[in-house]
Amino acid sequence: FPILFPQQSGLYEYKIFGGLADCPPKLCLDVYMDLDFRKQWDQYVKELYEKTYDGEKVIYWEVKYPFPLSNRDYVYIRECREMDVDGRKIWVVLAQSVSVPQCPEKPGIIRVKSYKQSLAIESDGKTGSKVYMYYFDNPGGMIPSWLVNWAAKSGVPAFLKDMQKACCSYSKST
Repeated sequence: FPILFPQQSGLYEYKIFGGLADCPPKLCLDVYMDLDFRKQWDQYVKELYEKTYDGEKVIYWEVKYPFPLSNRDYVYIRECREMDVDGRKIWVVLAQSVSVPQCPEKPGIIRVKSYKQSLAIESDGKTGSKVYMYYFDNPGGMIPSWLVNWAAKSGVPAFLKDMQKACCSYSKST
């Protein structure tokens, strides 16, 4: 997992290339987009829902952080497109934090005001998917280096494994 370290912010950006065997791209996408299902398989979700404010669909997501750190929450919009690139079908999901007056900050939870994610999924040419993800957020507060290192080395690969498992159980539940 190559990690870029932009000097100006001192924060990490993550770029992830991975494969999900036996998970076709459309299934991966459905699992990724299904917020209610994510609550069942992602152990770090404390709260997650979508609401419409002023005609715009907005997602609220609270993430559990390990003790003694405060949980973080995100308010963001996301968009999904199916694209045809030289005959290759690629699904792209873009997400970005927004400020919504109807979603004020909660005491004891740190609001992540700067969050950006791009996800691209396509077939691996067999029964699985190739996944590319770019991810950046500014978690605010003081994040200890052990947690940053854990996220890079273990958290991200574990997320892909969990998502793969979720894909397998999703096909049974739908």
